[in-house]
Amino acid sequence: MVKEEEVILLNLWASMYGMKVMIALAEKGVSYEYREEDFRNKSQLLLKMNPVHKKFPVLIHNGKPICESNIIVEYIDEVWKDKAPLFPSDTYDKAHARFWADFIDKKIYQIGWKLYTRKGEEHEAARKEFMDSLKLIEGELGDKPYFGGDSFGYLDLSFIPFHSWFHAYETYGKLNIQQNFPKLIAWGKRCFQNKKSVSNTLPDSLKVLAFVQNFRKIFKLGE
Repeated sequence: MVKEEEVILLNLWASMYGMKVMIALAEKGVSYEYREEDFRNKSQLLLKMNPVHKKFPVLIHNGKPICESNIIVEYIDEVWKDKAPLFPSDTYDKAHARFWADFIDKKIYQIGWKLYTRKGEEHEAARKEFMDSLKLIEGELGDKPYFGGDSFGYLDLSFIPFHSWFHAYETYGKLNIQQNFPKLIAWGKRCFQNKKSVSNTLPDSLKVLAFVQNFRKIFKLGE
């Protein structure tokens, strides 16, 4: 048996990557020690455990680090098998979910970053690309309760952290996600209502907005 005290998570509360790891741990019922990181002053433990990328989140299991959120989630799913799996059992469905999770990380996250860090033409281009990307992900959801069908799974936990960031994206991207993507909004509410792993993990959207405002102030990204 895995000893509970041997699981440590290094993370920043506002990190969407960290949020999905926390949701995965909650889904599996894993007890762990949480250690908050500062993106401007990372701990020596973080730098030691993730010397290549020097990023959070990092899961430390029995003294061994696992880095990169998607890899961490897959590790969690494979190690704690006594609870329902996070990934689809079908090989194709699993590959399909991985594809969209990669799209979320490499496309939507990166464009979202530009909404509050860029100006002018680059900002306008990011707005259009962000909306186009949300259309694609909403199309993948379709009329299903969850991305994987009737049950909450890997792709859901990969995207639901964005729900906490929608208000910040709307504010700085001058977008109306609520109006344009009703299926995504309904899915987000469903996740909050039905999954304690989500409602107990994700931060309030106003707290995230304040974090973005402070980030912009620190790096002098004013209007």
